[in-house]
Amino acid sequence: MSQENSAAPEMEGVVIACVQMEPHVGAKHDNVTRAVRYIETAAEQGAALIVLPELSNSGYVFADRDEAMSLAETLPDGETARAFGEAARRLGVHIVGGIAEREGGHLYNSALLTGPAGHIGVYRKLHLWNNEKRFFEPGDYGVPVFDTPLGRLAIAICYDGWFPETYRLAAMQGADIVCVPTNWVPMPSQPADRPAMATTLTMAAAHCNGLTIACANRVGTERGQPFIGQSVIVGGDGWPLAGPASRESEELLYATIDLARTRAQRTLNEFNHVMRDRRADVYDPMLGTGWPASDV
Repeated sequence: MSQENSAAPEMEGVVIACVQMEPHVGAKHDNVTRAVRYIETAAEQGAALIVLPELSNSGYVFADRDEAMSLAETLPDGETARAFGEAARRLGVHIVGGIAEREGGHLYNSALLTGPAGHIGVYRKLHLWNNEKRFFEPGDYGVPVFDTPLGRLAIAICYDGWFPETYRLAAMQGADIVCVPTNWVPMPSQPADRPAMATTLTMAAAHCNGLTIACANRVGTERGQPFIGQSVIVGGDGWPLAGPASRESEELLYATIDLARTRAQRTLNEFNHVMRDRRADVYDPMLGTGWPASDV
């Protein structure tokens, strides 16, 4: 494993680590074993919250739905969930990792959240990208926000980040941090000399909602599909705290988050607050979901 960017910050606060790695489709045991090694390294460096890529256990480019189904697991009792849960308990950390989830005859592109005390929750990807629509059902859990000792955590997966509603619903429910397992691919018409669209969207979402957003992407090429790396951790003011990471290398990113500062960054000046300035008389602050909002 590369140790690039693996010196954790020496500050008080929540240390987040994003694992940028290269899973291999079908090699579930090896993918999980390598992910746990990265989790151990991050924990040794002081990380309390560790984010893994999308479909980190199974790989991404499935040949067909049957292959996807064969690599999927039930949650929270599947093999990968047990391995990540054991690591979380042993190391005293919280882990967010992308997993292909099977529920009866349904498949979901999911992510689990587990911690030292055990399983916390599951998020199912809402917005399916390209061939994912051949394999997965759209997520049906909405945008849950989980109370943890590290703060209020939400999860989004890859293409979810192209929809501002995802982050707004997390923020409206009082999320502090959004963890994003992702498999970003090259976007059409992306200029070579410009930041990746994914990182630009992440920065905008963090700024507009006063959220810390931690994106763990993968690298490599799988069955002809390249992935762009560039994992990033963005603070509540919209500026990167770590990364973007490299385009090709496996590495660990670290950033230390001060939750009080993140919440304070929603106040832009004496008169403006990015959440309280919403025009609730013009548009539904909860986007018609009917979910209760937290005090933001």
